[in-house]
Amino acid sequence: MPVRLEVGSVDLAVPLDQVGVQDDGQMQIPEDADRAGWYRYGPAPGADAGSTVISGHVDDRDGPGAFLALTDVAEGDEVTVEAADGTRTAYRIVSLRTVAKPELAVQEVFRRDGPHVLQLITCTGPWSPDTRRYTDNLVITAEPVADGS
Repeated sequence: MPVRLEVGSVDLAVPLDQVGVQDDGQMQIPEDADRAGWYRYGPAPGADAGSTVISGHVDDRDGPGAFLALTDVAEGDEVTVEAADGTRTAYRIVSLRTVAKPELAVQEVFRRDGPHVLQLITCTGPWSPDTRRYTDNLVITAEPVADGS
């Protein structure tokens, strides 16, 4: 079970909670903006296939959230996920994309087959006072780093 996410290039170290699905079908996100959530119904870090999904808040009414730092990452940056037993799984960021929330390809992001990847998701784009949400998601995809890379 993953318990911590680190991105050294932006000094991010955030504790992880196990999360599931809300009543509306959306992935739960910890209320505490200083924590992030690992989607417990999907593959764990280091799995043989599918997407490990971790999501967190960019901010809340009290100020910046832990995942605000993700707006400064770049392709090639390393991401590490630590498990409860101390095992560390390293990934390298291969893509960053901004997607309008209604256009987020859920089947692609939460896939259970194909090559294993880590998907980090947070909000971005303009704030909509009507919906009280940001209009877009930042989706960061990272691939496992082979031993010795």
